[in-house]
Amino acid sequence: MTKLLPTSTAGSLPKPSWLAEPEKLWSPWKLQGTELIEAKQDALRITLAEQEHAGIDIVSDGEQTRQHFVTTFIEHLNGVDFEKRETVKIRNRYDASVPSVVGAVSRETPVFVEDARFLRTQTKRPIKWALPGPMTMIDTLHDAHYRSREKLAWEFAAILNQEARELEAAGVDIIQFDEPAFNVFFDEVNDWGIAALEKAIEGLKCETAVHICYGYGIKANTDWKKTLGSEWRQYERIFPKLQASNIDLVSLECHNSHVPMELIELLRGKKVMIGAIDVATNIIETPEEVAETLRKALQFVDADKLYPCTNCGMAPLSRDVARGKLKALGAGAEIIRQELSASLAAE
Repeated sequence: MTKLLPTSTAGSLPKPSWLAEPEKLWSPWKLQGTELIEAKQDALRITLAEQEHAGIDIVSDGEQTRQHFVTTFIEHLNGVDFEKRETVKIRNRYDASVPSVVGAVSRETPVFVEDARFLRTQTKRPIKWALPGPMTMIDTLHDAHYRSREKLAWEFAAILNQEARELEAAGVDIIQFDEPAFNVFFDEVNDWGIAALEKAIEGLKCETAVHICYGYGIKANTDWKKTLGSEWRQYERIFPKLQASNIDLVSLECHNSHVPMELIELLRGKKVMIGAIDVATNIIETPEEVAETLRKALQFVDADKLYPCTNCGMAPLSRDVARGKLKALGAGAEIIRQELSASLAAE
């Protein structure tokens, strides 16, 4: 990407009410069969147009083609029984009824490749596609087969690599792996989590990203954040090893968080997607608020490696709010581009 401060979103954008019930993470589709396929494509076209209109440089499908960032991928795999459910604690935060791994996991056919290929035909801008990371996948299941988080993560990493290679061939420019679990299981992240992630990106020539945040703006996550104190230093535990990894970009939560901005220094040399939009509030940021977050980040990441972004996905928000936040992100990044251009001209 040659443009300075290219903007993107971390993941999901709200779905239109005719496709699924809005402002929900696990909202069932309102259509079926061919009608559903057409509706997903229509929703993708709309969310793409809204991103481009807002000045978003690296666009995505806004996850219009899937119900959930983890579950939809898992639904297409062998070895997972969605009828045999168990209650587990997700990221040590809240209980959820999840499907069980009952046999060897495998992927017979591509999951998102056709959707990505369709997105590629709709825009000339760089496109990013998100996949769940291995550690976050295992944290969303009950493992009754491998009985080893590490073993199952490596199996998922190999499957994700198959999907990622086909997404790259379909024209995806950046493949992002969502790993909110990285902010919880620090010892496992450093012992084998980052290594499993590197297995998932093995052989890719496109850019790769890992998205690590404090979660969607849902009650379980916002309640957890209230327990973290005045400084959120979780990133400090994992950034050194991520800095040494083969991942190209690291996506993190900054705006309205208590993350000390200086922690980004631990990623020096990496491209960093700076979350400058709070997804846990309906208040729409001003472009100047976005710009101020980016100014702070520029103390610790070089301008040619800073990618303005959202903190997380915006599926739980209303479409009007999300639209306003996208525009603020695009306008805020432009403020900083102008400032940087003026600074260079003055030298």
